[in-house]
Amino acid sequence: MRNVHWLVCIAAVWLVLGAVGFWALLKYENTPGGRGVTPSQWPAEAQIARRTGGPALILFAHPKCPCTRASLNELNRLLARCGGKLTATVLFFQPGARGENWARGALWNSAAAIPGVTVLADSDGTEARRFGAATSGFTVLYDAEGRLQFEGGITPGRGHEGDSAGAQAIASIVGRNGTKVRQAPVFGCGLMGLCRSPGR
Repeated sequence: MRNVHWLVCIAAVWLVLGAVGFWALLKYENTPGGRGVTPSQWPAEAQIARRTGGPALILFAHPKCPCTRASLNELNRLLARCGGKLTATVLFFQPGARGENWARGALWNSAAAIPGVTVLADSDGTEARRFGAATSGFTVLYDAEGRLQFEGGITPGRGHEGDSAGAQAIASIVGRNGTKVRQAPVFGCGLMGLCRSPGR
């Protein structure tokens, strides 16, 4: 009988620990990342060439962040949905002290394979700071006159793909269908640093 009680206690502890772990993971996946202040007008000092005659989208990414794959997949779907009306630049964080190839890996190659995307390295996050990006996956959209139209993320959660308020808002803005959504939470690793993700 005593053995049965011990088994019941062990099972109860195991269930509690499992529930706590699941809750922590769920909270982690659904907690938005930080952000800075995004300029309302395209920064004159920006080193990125702004597309003329159409909207310009920039997605800031960390090359070692596992969550970023979902952002890139959603970017691919978003550009296809916009039917050639939108091109994008993906800027990968590149620590100045690291070699040139540090940012070039699987995520860089995935971004470069998306039609309509230009991929560049952002040395020490200089451009990210100009545009207020602090989390991998942070996306900005400026119109043809260089006015900010959207800032935030394009995934529904950290590392998750699927419909999101951000992607829907951008598609509506580009398609001129009208939307009141101009911001959305961004889910991903911190943009500046070596990217240490819990449980990854």
